Amino acid sequence: MRKCKLCEKEAMVFFRSHRIALCKDCIKTFVERRVERTIRSYKLMSKGERILVAVSGGKDSLVLWQILTNLGYEADGMFIDLGIPEFSEVSWEKCEKIAQKLSRKLFKVKLEDYFGTNLINIAKIERREPCAFCGMVKRYIMNQRAISEGYQVVATGHHLDDETSVLLGNVLNWQVDYLRRQGPNLEESDGFVRKVKPLALCSEDEIKSYAEASEIDHVEGSCPLSKGATSHFYKSIINQIEERMPGTKLRFYKEFLKAKKEIFMENKSVKLMPCSRCGYPTTAGICAFCRLIDRVKTRIQLFQERTQFGEEP
Repeated sequence: MRKCKLCEKEAMVFFRSHRIALCKDCIKTFVERRVERTIRSYKLMSKGERILVAVSGGKDSLVLWQILTNLGYEADGMFIDLGIPEFSEVSWEKCEKIAQKLSRKLFKVKLEDYFGTNLINIAKIERREPCAFCGMVKRYIMNQRAISEGYQVVATGHHLDDETSVLLGNVLNWQVDYLRRQGPNLEESDGFVRKVKPLALCSEDEIKSYAEASEIDHVEGSCPLSKGATSHFYKSIINQIEERMPGTKLRFYKEFLKAKKEIFMENKSVKLMPCSRCGYPTTAGICAFCRLIDRVKTRIQLFQERTQFGEEP
């Protein structure tokens, strides 16, 4: 049986990429220190700022919320109810539970309040997979609420596995604009609060072990609507490489962050203008969020009118 490298107790886990065995208590210390170093290295936030954590009920966001609180940051939670039967209800319960444990404020926003329906119906109306627009919708709502509630920073639970799978996809498809913006710190600009990823250098295995060691009650598995998402494919590829060459994910991501300063040193910022409907920064007259609301509400109204007159929807 392996011994913990830090205290000589019986180890609970062995992280191959770091070649280190850790016990239950030292896992928490190890992960929290890594997050703290990430925050300092990339200047993600300061103790005087108010932070809004995007919580979903999953292990990643709940672990992030606990770590930031333990490190002394003023971090509150924000849950977006997507209206997914059973899943959204259970997810909200997990968020409520840890909010009580941390004695922090928790906000709840319903997607239905914006669109008049849930994510599943929006996907049917759009004839697209939910993942195609879910991220855009959540980013809009998080930014809007952060501004209205007086928060300077929005923090998300994206970890190393998320970041490297996205990076792989962006490199393979040479998505230059996405590569330019990718990183643990997206600075604030007109109409946008700062968006940070404090778990960006922590692997999913490390987050999972921290959640287990801390006995954090969370939703198991991923969103039921994310089946077939291309991100899962890219993640499986990067996992195969990591299995054969431990430490690849961390090297891939950190070296990219170093290299992009030179590769993308030319500032090609896109000119933004306020949306004519809501004021959200956009490259068009009306932002993507408002255009989506228009399409969804128009289709709902058309459906209701046809149903009223006995027509086939």
